[in-house]
Amino acid sequence: MNTLADNGRPAFTDRAALLRQRQRALRSGFVDIFHRIAADEIHDRLADVNRTFLKPAIVTGFPDFWQAEFPNATIVSDEAVLELQPGSYDLVIHAMALHWADDPVGQIVQCARALQPDGLFIGVMFGGQTLQEARSALAQAESEVSGGLSPRILPMGEIRDLGALLSRAGLALPVADLLPQRASYRDLLHLARDLRGMGEGNAMAARLRHPTKAQVFAHANSIMAAHHSDRDDPSRVAVTFDLVFLTGWAPAPNQQKPLRPGSAQKSLADALEEIRKKT
Repeated sequence: MNTLADNGRPAFTDRAALLRQRQRALRSGFVDIFHRIAADEIHDRLADVNRTFLKPAIVTGFPDFWQAEFPNATIVSDEAVLELQPGSYDLVIHAMALHWADDPVGQIVQCARALQPDGLFIGVMFGGQTLQEARSALAQAESEVSGGLSPRILPMGEIRDLGALLSRAGLALPVADLLPQRASYRDLLHLARDLRGMGEGNAMAARLRHPTKAQVFAHANSIMAAHHSDRDDPSRVAVTFDLVFLTGWAPAPNQQKPLRPGSAQKSLADALEEIRKKT
């Protein structure tokens, strides 16, 4: 059965399944490694900003972890409608949940509206080449074993497309950058267990609702071993996890603004020629 998102289009995420997976992960021992990497990176970035944030808010599916990282923050769930008060926060962090949103730009718009003038938005999510090795191996294996393809791994946004969401949401000085991570696993089963422990299993609305043939996974394991072995330990497989960070500021009158196109006093060619003469 196809469900509809709040925007009237078919839902991308099975929200009930996603919540079940998160709760199961918390009960069985939450694998929080990427949340820790994301939180450490955000702390470092905030330390580089010459400013103290007194009214932060965090949007997340794992409130206990992020409350411990930011004890004075208001924590809200990543529901379609965020429980954020308009114009009330000087910092809003969307933490490790945006990749599951049916309407990611709508989520960022709500965060932007919740910011005070010159407030800071930081989003962190999986994107880029995350799990691309497993995605390609499973697709090849399923095609060759059963002659079809089914949604197994969440599609990931490219950094350029994700960065464009910031401007669409009305945020100023938008920046998108990527923090690549490599992880090593014994095999696909080991990876699947880790994803369940992260609460990041397959919660797509269009996923298969019946068991997959064991031959598919066995063949996918062989493909992973042949094409994506770990350089340091060829008996294991290497998997990519890309953390995408999105940063933008709520517009304010005293804010730095980019120069108007065509307003430069000197051409790039002239500037480069001056540099060459000095060296």
